[in-house]
Amino acid sequence: MDQLDALARSADLFEAKLAAVSPTAMQNPTPCEGWDVAELIRHSIAGATMSAALVRGASREDAIVMLAQTQLDDDVLGQFRRCADDLAAAFTEPGALERTAAHPAMDMPVAQMLGFRIGDNLVHAWDLARAAGIDETLDDELVAMVWESVQPMRPFIGQVGQFGTGPSGENDDAPLDIQLLDFMGRRP
Repeated sequence: MDQLDALARSADLFEAKLAAVSPTAMQNPTPCEGWDVAELIRHSIAGATMSAALVRGASREDAIVMLAQTQLDDDVLGQFRRCADDLAAAFTEPGALERTAAHPAMDMPVAQMLGFRIGDNLVHAWDLARAAGIDETLDDELVAMVWESVQPMRPFIGQVGQFGTGPSGENDDAPLDIQLLDFMGRRP
């Protein structure tokens, strides 16, 4: 599967989980420390919006403002789908994957940012499902793809601050989805 197909599948997975979330679950805590379901959704929408703008040449400063100012609409499902579609369109623009983006974390190749968006959709789909008490099943092909892409982070993932303490070391023989979630600081 190529990365653009994986992006579409990961967005569809997140959207399917989002569609199953009860409005009464919006205040439920998530596996992301300090976030409730509404903040997790806002983060996912803001990340897609910011990434599309970065692919199209937005500055780091503009991206930081977008992340901070993105708010949820009354129709979060439609809002997510519009952002996901716009992000997919940005990545398919001529020359997009050869660009470098001024991401808030660091300058990075747009192709690398594409991989991050796939992983973000996948892992946050699980976070959303766990918090909302719905089906936590992930796409096995996406899990394998993201697992392979994050392996270079193994020596320092617990130090970057976005993935808790990183892998616990307790799930090394578990199914790959559990290993990936554990690697990303979740404790399924």
